[in-house]
Amino acid sequence: MNSGTFKVALAIAMTGMSGTALATDNDNGQGGQRCSIPATTVAAIQAQLANVAVMDNGGLFSPSRMWSAIVDRQGVLCSVIKRGDAWPGSRAIAIAKASTANDFSNDKLALSTANLYGPTQPGGSLYGLNNSNPFHPDYLPQGSGIGRVPGGVITFGGGVPLYSSGKVIGGLGLSGDTACADHAIAYRMRRAANLGLDMVPGGVAPGGTDNIIYANGTPLAGFQHPHCGGNDVMP
Repeated sequence: MNSGTFKVALAIAMTGMSGTALATDNDNGQGGQRCSIPATTVAAIQAQLANVAVMDNGGLFSPSRMWSAIVDRQGVLCSVIKRGDAWPGSRAIAIAKASTANDFSNDKLALSTANLYGPTQPGGSLYGLNNSNPFHPDYLPQGSGIGRVPGGVITFGGGVPLYSSGKVIGGLGLSGDTACADHAIAYRMRRAANLGLDMVPGGVAPGGTDNIIYANGTPLAGFQHPHCGGNDVMP
């Protein structure tokens, strides 16, 4: 096995593991970094995908076909898992959603990626945000990116921040269906882990949450998100 093949095999083997740093560098200057979220917490979150995927989440597929990604507060990719024949392109989207929810939430205000849809449309107060933190192309191949900071910004449903003791510790991103179904699954997984990860300090949605706010029509107002179809659910 040559060195290049070994690096690929190592990255694939470590996909989905938390608290582990890759030992090699891929010439982008980062080096391997360690996920700061406890491995038990990462595992508890990801274990919920199988349970939530068989719920009525709306969308196109039942049970849901999904990529689920977790990043820590520094944006380091901790875990990526897949359920079913999920779209290959959704892997990078799930990672970017996790990164976005982490990057734009803090100890004062939680913003899910669904909340960012309205403000990032043309004429919105955050228009152009999508271009601010591009996804690193080195981490597109399956099995890559663990222990790195892939980045990426996605401003439609599917990403939620993760909290502990009122502080953001990272983000969870789901992709593989409509943006509305992705949000429902992410929101439910965070709650189902039963670790208080959804105890947000405040949000723009009713009740001070970071839940999706469905628009009743156009144009969008504030932090609203359009409906994706006739079977959308409110988690």
